[in-house]
Amino acid sequence: MRVDLFDFDLPPERIALRPAEPKESARLLVVAPQSFQDARFQDAFVRDLPQFLRPGDVLVVNDAKVIPAQLFGWRRRGDAVARIDVTLHKREDGYRWRAFVRPAKKLKPGEKVIFGEPGEGAACQAGALWAEVVERNEGEALLAFNLSGPALDDAILAVGHMPLPPYIAARRAEDEKDARDYQTLFAEKSGAVAAPTAGLHFTPELVAAARAAGAAVEKVTLLVGAGTFLPVKAEDTADHVMHSEWGSIDADVAARLNAARAAGGRVIAVGTTSLRILESAAAPSGEIMPFAGDTAIFITPGYEFRAVDALMTNFHLPRSTLFMLVSAFAGLERMRAAYAHAIKERYRFYSYGDACLLLRG
Repeated sequence: MRVDLFDFDLPPERIALRPAEPKESARLLVVAPQSFQDARFQDAFVRDLPQFLRPGDVLVVNDAKVIPAQLFGWRRRGDAVARIDVTLHKREDGYRWRAFVRPAKKLKPGEKVIFGEPGEGAACQAGALWAEVVERNEGEALLAFNLSGPALDDAILAVGHMPLPPYIAARRAEDEKDARDYQTLFAEKSGAVAAPTAGLHFTPELVAAARAAGAAVEKVTLLVGAGTFLPVKAEDTADHVMHSEWGSIDADVAARLNAARAAGGRVIAVGTTSLRILESAAAPSGEIMPFAGDTAIFITPGYEFRAVDALMTNFHLPRSTLFMLVSAFAGLERMRAAYAHAIKERYRFYSYGDACLLLRG
């Protein structure tokens, strides 16, 4: 499909720079299928979510934990020193990460990037965190760090910065509040470099209310990569290449999800990340299988959903793979109309913004 079909105009003031406070006061646009007799959009709040749940439903959340994946370093070549900005996006093994680097043209394979301040003495540099460029391709590099395993994780935690989405970082600096705000209630599995943002709306009170409404909550994992923010540069969706991400679904979770659906309950993905790992693990029959590995699933209109019956998600960027996904789930024209309604009604967009609940027939 033509990528320009997924374009729309968004006033800059509709981009949320901070989350709603309290979290449950964020707005929730309920989008019923066009085939429903009353298919109008319903304006609600996240705190109203339990009203739209049925006994036997399952909310599936992503338990990925965001790491401070943005690193600022420098490269020395003789007397020349160049600043290098690194955003980790996929761990390859105990000591190697794939990363987006800027400016990539200033790096060559075999060179080192030292994360610290240039001009420090040799003794200080010997104890610094550094990485060797193993390979480089346009704006991406494979980096081999001088530390591995938990030692590397601790070093990244010490020197890294929370990787705010570019549309927020361009308008304000990261601060200590983001370390709390850009992490979900469910965060357990470290390694994500972007938050599963639909989960940011949840509080213990909202989870308790959902359970009181008869819904269960299950956890899956998708370690979200920074590739989620990359623009689609191709003119046709068939020519776009997705970055892979690692995810998993435990066997007992898969069994409970299948049992819930067999009993008439709905699987409700909280976020596109939960949806992507569920669909990656689904058999053609719709049975959700245990899963552990990489997925580069790319969902566009025409995709036949097998595992997910409803989706709670934030509002996404124009021309993005995520807007393509929600258009596949609810219909392109339906989502264009929903986004137009949200803009008119002054909903807040993107990672720290409001949410929508997409229902299928």
